[in-house]
Amino acid sequence: MLTLVAQGLSNKEIAQRLCISEKTVKNHINNIFSKLHVYDRTQAMLYAIRKGLVRIE
Repeated sequence: MLTLVAQGLSNKEIAQRLCISEKTVKNHINNIFSKLHVYDRTQAMLYAIRKGLVRIE
């Protein structure tokens, strides 16, 4: 999920790609934000890059 967020996909695009509802995507993303102690997609993406969880090519 975090990789898809880092790729710049919207909730709708993520939902379509994973065959789940947008609400489920939103819930997962909010849980990620809470666990990482971040407040938005930009902060989550920066965290993921710093920790080596995703790579930007």
